[in-house]
Amino acid sequence: MKRLLPVAAVATTAALLLTGCGSDNGGQSGETKKVTVGISQFVEHPSLDAAREGFVQALKDGGYTEGENLTLDVQNASGDQATATNIASNFASSNEDLILGIATPSAQSLAQAVTDKPVLFTAVTDPVDAGLVNSMGAPGANVTGTTDMNPVAEQIQLIKKLKPGAKSVGIIYSSGETNSQVQVDEAKKAAQAEGLKVEEKTVTTTAEVAQAAESFDTDSIYVPTDNKVVAGLEAVISAAEAKKIPLIAGEGDSVERGALATQGINYTDLGKQTGEMAVRILKDGAKPGEMAVESQKETKLIINAKAAKAMGVEIPQSLRDQADQVIE
Repeated sequence: MKRLLPVAAVATTAALLLTGCGSDNGGQSGETKKVTVGISQFVEHPSLDAAREGFVQALKDGGYTEGENLTLDVQNASGDQATATNIASNFASSNEDLILGIATPSAQSLAQAVTDKPVLFTAVTDPVDAGLVNSMGAPGANVTGTTDMNPVAEQIQLIKKLKPGAKSVGIIYSSGETNSQVQVDEAKKAAQAEGLKVEEKTVTTTAEVAQAAESFDTDSIYVPTDNKVVAGLEAVISAAEAKKIPLIAGEGDSVERGALATQGINYTDLGKQTGEMAVRILKDGAKPGEMAVESQKETKLIINAKAAKAMGVEIPQSLRDQADQVIE
């Protein structure tokens, strides 16, 4: 026993030292323990894909790398509300440390189903109207995120800047998306201020987009950040080119795909901003209900010169000079 006591004492001391070291690391904010993050994306299109990629990049920048200390479970509802609801129900009973909803329908499903773990959202136009948060400054509960509300009035103003003689604008959107209705209401006010008559076309599926776009009898077309319409944007682009009228979009990815112009946000940056919020929750223990909903502070004027030629529009040099990006 006398020979064993010193060995035991050394072992005990070593264990205490190791425990102490582990305790110090675990007690500090900034610990990157292994986590599982779920993602529910409403539909696949470049803007929402960019938001997802930006979110994952921000997690990596914050110390969470997939395959090392991060497990991602990415689900896509393919534009179907019932599927989004089912995805949310599955996440509610799983072991995710945090869940992200990309686009309003997916975010709404998650907010209703998941009440005991952090839920973030991105690409949501009006979180209050969508019933996701109590207020932008004080969300309450377990849900917060970023809004993609656009400077709609400035986007509508681009119509007259690109086609001074324009007298009307066709607006195409999904009748089932709350985020779209908010933007359309703003677009109507802006159009009235610009002296533009509004013609509305609503769709319930992406398959209806082409027929709606082709049926416009207007001097221009405006597409808000509507998930179903943006998913079928190529049909709207084709209609605008055939009619030789400008197509104004709600964000930059649509302009890169062939719309004429936007004064809009960048979805990759918006996703990163949301990912940075996730890192504060996962690493520092921030509470979603106490984190204000964030918006992108800077927008960019993006013009597609190739699209202008296809749509028979001449870009004023003054507008070119103001642009943050001109796609040639």
